[in-house]
Amino acid sequence: MIFPWFDCTTSDSLSYAIEQGEQNMTTYKAGLIGCGGRGRAHAEGYQAADNVSITACSDSIEATRQSFTQDFDVATSYDDYREMLAKEDLDFVSVCTWTGQHREMVEAAAQSKIKAIHCEKPMASNWGDAKALYQACVDNDVLITFCHQRRFGSSFVKAKQLLDSGAIGQLQRLEGTCSNLFDWGTHWFDMFFYYNNEIPAEWVIGQIDVENETKVFGVPLETSGLSWIRWQNGVEGLLATGGTSLQGPRNRLVGSEGVIEVGGPDRPPVRILRQGAGWQDFSDEDLESVVPPGGDTVLSVLDLIACLESGEEPCLSGRKALQATELIFATYESSRRRGHIRLPLNTDDSALVTMLEEGQIGPG
Repeated sequence: MIFPWFDCTTSDSLSYAIEQGEQNMTTYKAGLIGCGGRGRAHAEGYQAADNVSITACSDSIEATRQSFTQDFDVATSYDDYREMLAKEDLDFVSVCTWTGQHREMVEAAAQSKIKAIHCEKPMASNWGDAKALYQACVDNDVLITFCHQRRFGSSFVKAKQLLDSGAIGQLQRLEGTCSNLFDWGTHWFDMFFYYNNEIPAEWVIGQIDVENETKVFGVPLETSGLSWIRWQNGVEGLLATGGTSLQGPRNRLVGSEGVIEVGGPDRPPVRILRQGAGWQDFSDEDLESVVPPGGDTVLSVLDLIACLESGEEPCLSGRKALQATELIFATYESSRRRGHIRLPLNTDDSALVTMLEEGQIGPG
């Protein structure tokens, strides 16, 4: 058996942890809650592990459930995840449902004596639920990760490798652009922490506007948003969304001696500008060996399995997800208070949802 997983704790993007040998190999059982597209992506990760079998799944839609069991050769399926958790002796559970269901499902899974949970992002539809579901896992000694899989994307890892090599000097500012702060922005907030070595954030100031009522997985979104962050080491960050989104790359890393850009329309996956030189582009071919093969979601599952065995913190740990999630709701709270929010955030609701319900923001 060769069990490769990417070692995201080092600055070397070619660093691997290779676990070999079939002697004394522990075997595990996995079950999935939610059998749609993201559930299938998680299932491919479990299938890539020699020592994990998918033994059960649950989904309230019968056709989705039946298709999943056929495609992944799953013996038992349920329309109620609670029945699955009660009857099956599972080690891993993936939660791949709408965000508003995450808390109850994660808490139920954590209390069912499993070993680990891999949950889809965003964590929860409000800050209180995010903290509560994470605490349920801590209290029950369950390892939990959230699928901020961009940490396993070759372009992002290459950018981190260049940054850590000193190619642009000292990191000073991070920039990101996307459609919204919640469903997509959670990735970029997470990547900001990744680039900045998980340094805690100090404060957030932001603004949101809701010109049109839009929801993703049942959760209301802003039409436009701005979030300005400062970390405890002095690095600052800007995330612009919707109608205010920045032009150019998906991520920009600004250093004292240069700039790294990641992706964007009609742009290379990664490019770097250094003092005294023009832009240097990195193509898809240049990035082929940056991370192990398999795809970012597959690698996220393999990393969780490997870390359960090694005792190390997973690349996509719940602790790290909380950092990113706090920035989402702190930005909403800043818009409500019209001021800086010094962290930690001391409110539990989603200020965006509350302001919509109270008529403080919204169309018209």
